[in-house]
Amino acid sequence: MDIGMIGLGRMGAGMARRLAGAGHRVVGFDPDGVARGRLQGHGLDVAGSLEALAGGLPGPRVFWLMVPAGEKVDQTIDALLPLLSAGDVIIDGGNSHYKDTLRRAATVAGRQIHFLDCGTSGGVWGLTEGYCLMVGGDPAVIERLRPIFGSLAPEGGGGWGRVGPCGAGHFAKMVHNGIEYGLMQAYAEGFSILRHKEAFGLDVRQIAEIWRHGSVVRSWLLDLVASALAKPGGLVGIAPYVADSGEGRWAVDEAIDLDVPAPVITQALIQRLRSRDAESFSDRLVAAMRHEFGGHPVKEE
Repeated sequence: MDIGMIGLGRMGAGMARRLAGAGHRVVGFDPDGVARGRLQGHGLDVAGSLEALAGGLPGPRVFWLMVPAGEKVDQTIDALLPLLSAGDVIIDGGNSHYKDTLRRAATVAGRQIHFLDCGTSGGVWGLTEGYCLMVGGDPAVIERLRPIFGSLAPEGGGGWGRVGPCGAGHFAKMVHNGIEYGLMQAYAEGFSILRHKEAFGLDVRQIAEIWRHGSVVRSWLLDLVASALAKPGGLVGIAPYVADSGEGRWAVDEAIDLDVPAPVITQALIQRLRSRDAESFSDRLVAAMRHEFGGHPVKEE
Protein backbone atom coordinates (compact mmCIF):
# COMPACT_ATOMS: atom_id res chain seq x y z
CA MET A 1 0.00 0.00 0.00
CA ASP A 2 0.95 3.69 -0.23
CA ILE A 3 1.18 5.66 3.01
CA GLY A 4 2.40 9.07 4.12
CA MET A 5 4.23 9.14 7.45
CA ILE A 6 4.19 12.55 9.15
CA GLY A 7 6.68 12.81 12.01
CA LEU A 8 10.01 11.03 11.62
CA GLY A 9 11.25 10.97 15.20
CA ARG A 10 12.32 7.79 16.97
CA MET A 11 8.95 6.06 16.64
CA GLY A 12 7.86 7.52 13.31
CA ALA A 13 11.16 6.76 11.61
CA GLY A 14 11.15 3.18 12.86
CA MET A 15 7.59 2.64 11.69
CA ALA A 16 8.33 4.13 8.28
CA ARG A 17 11.31 1.82 7.86
CA ARG A 18 9.36 -1.24 8.99
CA LEU A 19 6.58 -0.49 6.50
CA ALA A 20 9.06 0.06 3.68
CA GLY A 21 10.81 -3.18 4.58
CA ALA A 22 7.48 -4.99 4.27
CA GLY A 23 7.05 -3.75 0.69
CA HIS A 24 4.79 -0.73 1.21
CA ARG A 25 5.58 2.55 -0.51
CA VAL A 26 6.21 5.11 2.21
CA VAL A 27 6.56 8.85 1.74
CA GLY A 28 7.82 10.53 4.89
CA PHE A 29 7.74 14.12 6.06
CA ASP A 30 9.09 15.96 9.09
CA PRO A 31 9.56 19.73 9.47
CA ASP A 32 13.03 18.96 10.81
CA GLY A 33 15.46 18.58 7.92
CA VAL A 34 17.83 16.51 10.08
CA ALA A 35 15.07 13.98 10.75
CA ARG A 36 14.29 13.81 7.03
CA GLY A 37 17.96 13.29 6.23
CA ARG A 38 18.26 10.35 8.61
CA LEU A 39 15.76 8.39 6.52
CA GLN A 40 17.50 8.87 3.20
CA GLY A 41 18.61 5.52 1.83
CA HIS A 42 16.21 3.37 3.82
CA GLY A 43 13.95 2.41 0.93
CA LEU A 44 11.40 5.20 1.23
CA ASP A 45 10.75 8.61 -0.26
CA VAL A 46 11.16 11.76 1.81
CA ALA A 47 9.08 14.86 1.03
CA GLY A 48 10.22 18.39 1.81
CA SER A 49 6.74 19.67 2.63
CA LEU A 50 3.21 18.53 3.41
CA GLU A 51 2.19 19.68 -0.07
CA ALA A 52 4.84 17.46 -1.65
CA LEU A 53 3.80 14.58 0.59
CA ALA A 54 0.13 14.87 -0.35
CA GLY A 55 0.97 15.25 -4.02
CA GLY A 56 3.14 12.16 -4.01
CA LEU A 57 0.42 9.73 -2.94
CA PRO A 58 -2.41 8.19 -5.00
CA GLY A 59 -5.98 8.54 -3.74
CA PRO A 60 -7.64 7.65 -1.52
CA ARG A 61 -4.61 8.65 0.54
CA VAL A 62 -3.51 7.44 3.97
CA PHE A 63 -1.61 9.75 6.33
CA TRP A 64 -0.17 8.40 9.56
CA LEU A 65 0.69 11.06 12.18
CA MET A 66 3.45 10.42 14.72
CA VAL A 67 3.41 13.91 16.20
CA PRO A 68 3.81 14.89 19.88
CA ALA A 69 0.44 15.04 21.65
CA GLY A 70 -1.35 18.34 22.01
CA GLU A 71 -1.21 21.50 19.96
CA LYS A 72 1.20 20.10 17.36
CA VAL A 73 -1.35 17.47 16.34
CA ASP A 74 -3.99 20.15 15.79
CA GLN A 75 -1.53 22.30 13.86
CA THR A 76 -0.57 19.38 11.63
CA ILE A 77 -4.18 18.45 10.92
CA ASP A 78 -5.09 22.07 10.20
CA ALA A 79 -2.22 22.31 7.70
CA LEU A 80 -3.13 18.97 6.13
CA LEU A 81 -6.90 19.43 5.72
CA PRO A 82 -6.78 21.84 2.74
CA LEU A 83 -4.71 19.23 0.89
CA LEU A 84 -7.15 16.34 1.45
CA SER A 85 -10.01 14.92 -0.58
CA ALA A 86 -13.10 12.92 0.37
CA GLY A 87 -12.17 9.36 1.26
CA ASP A 88 -8.67 10.14 2.53
CA VAL A 89 -7.67 8.71 5.91
CA ILE A 90 -5.84 10.33 8.82
CA ILE A 91 -4.41 7.99 11.47
CA ASP A 92 -3.19 9.56 14.70
CA GLY A 93 -0.66 7.08 16.07
CA GLY A 94 0.76 9.34 18.79
CA ASN A 95 -0.12 9.60 22.46
CA SER A 96 -3.10 11.93 22.10
CA HIS A 97 -5.74 12.30 24.79
CA TYR A 98 -8.82 10.39 23.69
CA LYS A 99 -11.08 13.43 24.25
CA ASP A 100 -8.94 15.42 21.80
CA THR A 101 -9.26 12.50 19.39
CA LEU A 102 -13.08 12.63 19.57
CA ARG A 103 -12.99 16.37 18.85
CA ARG A 104 -10.64 15.97 15.89
CA ALA A 105 -12.66 13.11 14.42
CA ALA A 106 -15.81 15.24 14.54
CA THR A 107 -14.00 18.10 12.80
CA VAL A 108 -12.79 16.05 9.83
CA ALA A 109 -15.98 14.01 9.51
CA GLY A 110 -17.74 17.00 7.99
CA ARG A 111 -15.22 16.92 5.16
CA GLN A 112 -15.85 13.21 4.50
CA ILE A 113 -12.36 12.41 5.76
CA HIS A 114 -11.88 9.22 7.78
CA PHE A 115 -10.14 9.54 11.14
CA LEU A 116 -8.61 6.61 13.04
CA ASP A 117 -6.75 6.66 16.33
CA CYS A 118 -4.06 4.10 16.95
CA GLY A 119 -2.48 3.70 20.36
CA THR A 120 1.04 2.55 19.54
CA SER A 121 3.46 0.74 21.84
CA GLY A 122 6.88 -0.64 20.99
CA GLY A 123 9.36 2.18 21.41
CA VAL A 124 12.73 1.97 19.70
CA TRP A 125 12.46 -1.83 19.55
CA GLY A 126 9.39 -1.72 17.32
CA LEU A 127 11.45 -1.49 14.14
CA THR A 128 12.74 -5.05 14.61
CA GLU A 129 10.23 -6.59 17.04
CA GLY A 130 7.01 -4.99 15.78
CA TYR A 131 4.53 -2.62 17.36
CA CYS A 132 1.46 -3.23 19.51
CA LEU A 133 -1.43 -1.35 17.90
CA MET A 134 -4.77 -0.50 19.53
CA VAL A 135 -6.98 0.93 16.77
CA GLY A 136 -10.21 2.90 17.08
CA GLY A 137 -12.55 3.87 14.26
CA ASP A 138 -14.69 2.66 11.37
CA PRO A 139 -14.36 -1.15 11.04
CA ALA A 140 -14.53 -1.02 7.24
CA VAL A 141 -11.72 1.52 6.99
CA ILE A 142 -9.57 -0.42 9.44
CA GLU A 143 -10.15 -3.63 7.50
CA ARG A 144 -9.13 -1.92 4.26
CA LEU A 145 -5.87 -0.87 5.93
CA ARG A 146 -5.22 -4.29 7.43
CA PRO A 147 -1.98 -4.75 5.38
CA ILE A 148 -0.50 -1.65 7.05
CA PHE A 149 -1.43 -2.66 10.59
CA GLY A 150 -0.34 -6.24 9.96
CA SER A 151 3.08 -5.13 8.69
CA LEU A 152 3.69 -2.90 11.70
CA ALA A 153 2.60 -5.52 14.22
CA PRO A 154 4.85 -8.37 15.39
CA GLU A 155 5.10 -11.41 13.15
CA GLY A 156 2.46 -14.05 13.72
CA GLY A 157 -0.69 -11.97 13.23
CA GLY A 158 -1.19 -10.84 16.83
CA GLY A 159 -0.42 -7.59 18.58
CA TRP A 160 -3.02 -5.40 16.87
CA GLY A 161 -6.75 -5.03 16.51
CA ARG A 162 -9.74 -2.73 16.45
CA VAL A 163 -10.66 -2.09 20.07
CA GLY A 164 -13.72 0.10 19.49
CA PRO A 165 -14.99 3.31 17.89
CA CYS A 166 -12.86 6.39 17.35
CA GLY A 167 -11.21 7.38 20.63
CA ALA A 168 -11.06 3.83 21.96
CA GLY A 169 -7.55 3.27 20.61
CA HIS A 170 -6.06 6.17 22.51
CA PHE A 171 -8.12 5.32 25.59
CA ALA A 172 -6.72 1.77 25.61
CA LYS A 173 -3.17 3.11 25.16
CA MET A 174 -3.70 5.52 28.06
CA VAL A 175 -4.63 2.65 30.37
CA HIS A 176 -1.77 0.56 28.95
CA ASN A 177 0.69 3.29 29.96
CA GLY A 178 -0.85 3.58 33.40
CA ILE A 179 -0.27 -0.14 33.94
CA GLU A 180 3.27 0.33 32.64
CA TYR A 181 3.87 2.97 35.33
CA GLY A 182 2.83 0.53 38.05
CA LEU A 183 4.91 -2.36 36.72
CA MET A 184 8.02 -0.23 36.37
CA GLN A 185 7.64 1.15 39.88
CA ALA A 186 7.23 -2.34 41.35
CA TYR A 187 10.41 -3.58 39.64
CA ALA A 188 12.31 -0.48 40.73
CA GLU A 189 11.25 -0.82 44.36
CA GLY A 190 11.99 -4.55 44.48
CA PHE A 191 15.48 -4.19 43.08
CA SER A 192 16.12 -1.28 45.43
CA ILE A 193 15.30 -3.53 48.41
CA LEU A 194 17.71 -6.16 47.07
CA ARG A 195 20.47 -3.60 46.58
CA HIS A 196 20.11 -2.20 50.09
CA LYS A 197 20.44 -5.61 51.79
CA GLU A 198 24.20 -5.19 52.11
CA ALA A 199 24.62 -8.08 54.57
CA PHE A 200 23.91 -10.60 51.79
CA GLY A 201 26.06 -8.96 49.14
CA LEU A 202 23.40 -9.65 46.52
CA ASP A 203 24.24 -9.33 42.83
CA VAL A 204 21.13 -7.67 41.45
CA ARG A 205 22.25 -8.37 37.87
CA GLN A 206 22.41 -12.10 38.61
CA ILE A 207 19.00 -12.08 40.27
CA ALA A 208 17.47 -10.24 37.32
CA GLU A 209 18.84 -12.92 34.98
CA ILE A 210 17.50 -15.72 37.20
CA TRP A 211 14.05 -14.16 37.34
CA ARG A 212 13.92 -13.85 33.56
CA HIS A 213 13.52 -17.63 33.23
CA GLY A 214 10.53 -19.43 34.72
CA SER A 215 9.64 -16.76 37.27
CA VAL A 216 6.08 -15.48 37.52
CA VAL A 217 7.45 -11.92 37.31
CA ARG A 218 9.31 -12.49 34.05
CA SER A 219 8.46 -10.00 31.32
CA TRP A 220 9.95 -7.82 28.61
CA LEU A 221 10.33 -5.05 31.19
CA LEU A 222 12.39 -7.42 33.33
CA ASP A 223 14.52 -8.20 30.27
CA LEU A 224 15.18 -4.47 29.96
CA VAL A 225 16.00 -4.24 33.68
CA ALA A 226 18.59 -6.99 33.24
CA SER A 227 20.00 -5.25 30.18
CA ALA A 228 20.33 -1.91 31.99
CA LEU A 229 22.01 -3.48 35.03
CA ALA A 230 24.45 -5.42 32.86
CA LYS A 231 25.83 -2.32 31.14
CA PRO A 232 29.30 -1.12 32.20
CA GLY A 233 28.82 1.09 35.22
CA GLY A 234 25.22 -0.03 35.64
CA LEU A 235 23.12 3.01 36.46
CA VAL A 236 26.06 5.34 37.04
CA GLY A 237 25.49 8.64 35.29
CA ILE A 238 21.70 8.33 35.19
CA ALA A 239 20.01 11.06 37.20
CA PRO A 240 17.16 9.98 39.52
CA TYR A 241 14.67 12.05 37.52
CA VAL A 242 11.71 10.30 35.89
CA ALA A 243 9.69 12.10 33.23
CA ASP A 244 6.18 11.20 32.10
CA SER A 245 4.41 11.50 28.76
CA GLY A 246 1.14 12.57 30.38
CA GLU A 247 -0.81 9.37 29.84
CA GLY A 248 -0.33 8.20 33.43
CA ARG A 249 -1.90 11.45 34.61
CA TRP A 250 -4.80 10.99 32.21
CA ALA A 251 -5.34 7.41 33.42
CA VAL A 252 -5.50 8.60 37.03
CA ASP A 253 -7.92 11.40 36.06
CA GLU A 254 -10.13 8.88 34.26
CA ALA A 255 -10.07 6.50 37.22
CA ILE A 256 -11.30 9.31 39.45
CA ASP A 257 -14.03 10.29 36.97
CA LEU A 258 -15.20 6.66 36.78
CA ASP A 259 -14.95 6.05 40.55
CA VAL A 260 -12.48 3.24 39.90
CA PRO A 261 -9.82 2.76 42.61
CA ALA A 262 -6.35 2.74 41.04
CA PRO A 263 -3.92 3.19 43.96
CA VAL A 264 -0.93 1.48 42.34
CA ILE A 265 -1.03 3.52 39.14
CA THR A 266 -1.68 6.69 41.13
CA GLN A 267 1.22 6.11 43.52
CA ALA A 268 3.54 5.26 40.63
CA LEU A 269 2.67 8.63 39.08
CA ILE A 270 3.28 10.42 42.40
CA GLN A 271 6.70 8.76 42.66
CA ARG A 272 7.62 10.15 39.25
CA LEU A 273 6.62 13.62 40.36
CA ARG A 274 8.60 13.12 43.58
CA SER A 275 11.74 12.30 41.59
CA ARG A 276 11.75 15.80 40.11
CA ASP A 277 11.72 17.70 43.38
CA ALA A 278 15.43 18.19 43.93
CA GLU A 279 14.77 20.91 46.52
CA SER A 280 12.06 18.84 48.26
CA PHE A 281 10.54 21.49 50.50
CA SER A 282 8.10 18.91 51.86
CA ASP A 283 10.89 16.59 53.08
CA ARG A 284 12.70 19.51 54.67
CA LEU A 285 9.49 20.51 56.45
CA VAL A 286 8.86 16.97 57.76
CA ALA A 287 12.42 16.87 59.12
CA ALA A 288 11.86 20.25 60.79
CA MET A 289 8.59 19.08 62.37
CA ARG A 290 10.25 15.97 63.82
CA HIS A 291 12.91 18.18 65.33
CA GLU A 292 10.32 20.58 66.76
CA PHE A 293 8.09 18.04 68.48
CA GLY A 294 10.59 15.35 69.38
CA GLY A 295 13.98 16.95 69.34
CA HIS A 296 15.08 14.50 66.64
CA PRO A 297 18.39 15.46 65.03
CA VAL A 298 18.31 17.20 61.66
CA LYS A 299 20.82 16.24 58.98
CA GLU A 300 22.47 19.41 57.72
CA GLU A 301 23.61 19.97 54.13
